[in-house]
Amino acid sequence: MNQQPKNQISKKGLTVWRLYGMIETAIIALVAIGAGVLTYFFEWPEWLYIIYGGIVVLFGVLLVYLFPKIRWERWRYEVREQEIELQHGLFIVKRTLVPMVRVQHVDTEQGPILRKYDLAEISISTAATTHTIPALMTAEADELRGRISVLARVAEDDV
Repeated sequence: MNQQPKNQISKKGLTVWRLYGMIETAIIALVAIGAGVLTYFFEWPEWLYIIYGGIVVLFGVLLVYLFPKIRWERWRYEVREQEIELQHGLFIVKRTLVPMVRVQHVDTEQGPILRKYDLAEISISTAATTHTIPALMTAEADELRGRISVLARVAEDDV
């Protein structure tokens, strides 16, 4: 493949994804505790507690440490005059080119966790799909949204 896009998302995105992983792991831990309670009441074998604990630890390592790190290292984007190139993927790396003439509108989103870390994500909508660039600094996301909007208008005028 050609060389990868040059821009990487904010390092704070790694922190946010790890926080999401902690929340998901806490939910898995609650399910495991529920299974442990069932094991106690129904007098199932005690070795099941080890399996429940192992599952929580495994998911914790994967969702909090490994997956966010790989995801952050692979997420890249580049905005050019004629196209937007996105590259992402955990195990299968996906590269997408979005022609500027296809861009219909650009949005920024910021939930409470992203707001706490001064991050936002950009949604680029075409007639068929919506593409997202996650975990950008808020100022960078606003500037990029404006730049894509201008380039999309220019590309539309040239057609």
